Amino acid sequence: MTSTRNRVLTPDASTEDKALDNSLRPRSFGEYVGQARLRENLHVFVEAAKKRGDALDHVLLSGPPGLGKTTLALIIAHELNAGIQITSGPAVERKGDLAGILSNLQPRDVLFIDEIHRLNPVVEENLYPAMEDFEFDIIIGEGPHARNMKLPLPQFTLVGATTRSGLLTSPLRDRFGVVARLEYYTAPELQQIVLRSAHILRVPIEASAAMEIAGRARGTPRIANRLLRRLRDFAQVRGDGTITLDIAGFGLDRLEVDARGLDPLDRLYLTTLIEKFGGGPAGIETLSAAVSEEKDTLEDVCEPYLIQEGYIQRTPRGRIATPLAYRHLGLRTPRTSESEDQGSLL
Repeated sequence: MTSTRNRVLTPDASTEDKALDNSLRPRSFGEYVGQARLRENLHVFVEAAKKRGDALDHVLLSGPPGLGKTTLALIIAHELNAGIQITSGPAVERKGDLAGILSNLQPRDVLFIDEIHRLNPVVEENLYPAMEDFEFDIIIGEGPHARNMKLPLPQFTLVGATTRSGLLTSPLRDRFGVVARLEYYTAPELQQIVLRSAHILRVPIEASAAMEIAGRARGTPRIANRLLRRLRDFAQVRGDGTITLDIAGFGLDRLEVDARGLDPLDRLYLTTLIEKFGGGPAGIETLSAAVSEEKDTLEDVCEPYLIQEGYIQRTPRGRIATPLAYRHLGLRTPRTSESEDQGSLL
């Protein structure tokens, strides 16, 4: 099946992206662009916790990948003048792994768990008393002589990040004091991010070119920065090193990123849905087989943006192409179709 690793628009972070992200990350709430209400609220909560001398309430951040959840966790730790330990749900496989992480925390430290929805259920259950009572249960001995011992923990802040909040269990979700969802960024916000990143990377860029990148970055800062890096290459080889509007347009066309931020896989998805399945409804398993792509990739990478922009609807019967999808692909919208009938029922 097709790999998303070669897709310039995938919001998943490669090794190269992680190195770039670290150099471009804002270090404070004042430097952070976008998510205005969430940013302001977190700033208030952090300042209040500092004034009380308490640990910040546990924070759950959800939303599509590439929107800045890890960056916000790092900013929270920085603003709290606290240390941070970073791990991911799949990496904490056993109870002992969790015990080792928690026992190394200092008072008011931040523990950041990415992909927290993928925690082992046994590990998750042992996380509950740690979050609620700052205690960790340890079983000493075996059989009838076994006894439970509670290991006291320093007060800490757990920041959990998830791209699929629906997979979180209710007991875990309920233990977070702050629950927030990150939304896609606007083009002007992304333009600010591109201009800031270009300044840090010492890449001359026109404001109009930065806006062109912003308009094709799918509302995602990580994608905007990746496009900036690729256009830097075009500017150095095809121009004088400055990313002009012409260079930006030329490079983005060569990367097959269209004016609305759709790439070949997005267009293949829509074309398949329309031409092979009459615009839908079609199930995700069927679409996955038809486009030779993993189901999770379609659900986590393609569909959130296509739904956000109004190209598809996700219904109980399957995916349905909207009239906007037909127009974007230059196809005639059916006068009456099953997709329109289904959409009218929602």
